[in-house]
Amino acid sequence: MDPAALAILIARLTGVAHEMGEVLRRAAFSPNIKERADCSAALFTAEGTLLVQAEHIPVHLGSMPASVAAAIEALGPKVAPGEQILLNDPFAGGTHLNDITLVTPVFGPAGVVGWVANRAHHADLGGAAPGSLPADATEIQQEGLRIPPVRLTPEVVAIVVASSRTPVERAGDLDAQVGANRLGAERFLAVLPPPGDLDEVVAYGERRMRAALADLPDGTWRFEDVLDSFGPAPHQQEPTTIRLALTVRGDEIRFDFTGTDPQRAGNVNAVEAVTTSAVAWALRSVLDPTIPSNGGGLRPVHVVAPSGSVVAARPPAAVGAGNVEVSQRVADVCLGALAQVVPDRVPAASQGTMNNLLLGGDGWVSYETVAGGQGGRPPRPGSGGGPVPGMSGVHTAMTNTRNTPTEAFERAFPVRVRRYGLRRGSGGAGAAPGGDGIERDLEVLEPATLSLITERRVSRPWGLAGGAPGAVGENWLLPGGDEARAERLPDKCTIHLQAGDVVRMSTPGGGGWGPQGEGR
Repeated sequence: MDPAALAILIARLTGVAHEMGEVLRRAAFSPNIKERADCSAALFTAEGTLLVQAEHIPVHLGSMPASVAAAIEALGPKVAPGEQILLNDPFAGGTHLNDITLVTPVFGPAGVVGWVANRAHHADLGGAAPGSLPADATEIQQEGLRIPPVRLTPEVVAIVVASSRTPVERAGDLDAQVGANRLGAERFLAVLPPPGDLDEVVAYGERRMRAALADLPDGTWRFEDVLDSFGPAPHQQEPTTIRLALTVRGDEIRFDFTGTDPQRAGNVNAVEAVTTSAVAWALRSVLDPTIPSNGGGLRPVHVVAPSGSVVAARPPAAVGAGNVEVSQRVADVCLGALAQVVPDRVPAASQGTMNNLLLGGDGWVSYETVAGGQGGRPPRPGSGGGPVPGMSGVHTAMTNTRNTPTEAFERAFPVRVRRYGLRRGSGGAGAAPGGDGIERDLEVLEPATLSLITERRVSRPWGLAGGAPGAVGENWLLPGGDEARAERLPDKCTIHLQAGDVVRMSTPGGGGWGPQGEGR
């Protein structure tokens, strides 16, 4: 294809994925999808190779090809026009049980010509605590309903709905996913190019990635970082180390996690698909964000994730926090190694956690990730300017969601937002200071169960090039809203609240970049 035709085709296909996401959000019932945009969409070739994706959630999108592959392997030859395949099994390409993936074939005159898929985080699918992310889970059965690839039928919908503490919301969100895929399949077929052109889209992604890798120096670089804990119990309050050896050889790159600690008896474990997604995000962010996000771009990228480690957990390990917390640390480790290869392209560490906060009571469940500080950034290439401060109060790295608007939050749940603002001074000092985290107080208006899954409460987001680390996060309980009775909560816990109790979360700041006093 000529360059102009190829660019137009990629833009049209990407537009289909973007429209799928918009339909899903607008039709969804839950604030988590409708307001926070905790969902993603992508298009695939007939063989299941990632073709294009919308700019949605990195941890969803990087792992989605493994789910599509599992769906095709299980049911691909048997699926009929109009049918869809549903799964959420983390050990079949999923992330954690909350993320339900829907895969739909696109039929042309001669059979399947492609696939569309979307993934959405459902606020509750059963398990030991509201929100299906119990902090004390040690095996996946405690986290909720686990579904291998199956045809989406009324009976399957009934099982999903029956598993949840919020059945009406689950039915509505599933309907939104179905509608998004139906529209995506129609749009995909409408813009389908001649045979062979989709292969050229994938090949272009590979050429771009190989060209970018060929510009890097050959060699091996190492970096490691820690997860603060793997559960709330005293014996779980110890660090887990993630180790990486990054090797560049010509136009290929290898991310080897050999030496990473084994999977833990807690829920801070990631499946391999999540680790691969973090690698893909970090590499594309550093090399060139305009490199197409497709299966071709990953062909020169090799990931070694030892089975049974915290970055490639085996069943029956609990993996609820792997998607949201281990992914963040894998991204940090990849960026830390890449900073040694191309120091002028890599920022200091961002907050390094999604600050998961789950509340649930009689007939309602709320799930939210809370923003924090972005790391300070080096000067933009070719800008002629100085280093760039990190942004404050944003989601970073493996999440691309939004904070729930206060008005929507208070309308949907028996919760009052008593305080909400930036945590001034929490970003690390430097020529480009790190962004600040957030401070927020939530008062529950009726008895509820709280689960917190957070990180960077002990370790600090690191600075780069002489910059200082960002501040650690803090979790507090104010019984009855009384400041004098404030209790420091651990980074991970599931506790019961009474009406009037206040949960205070202060999220981490980003690390600083460059020595303090050398900024513009």
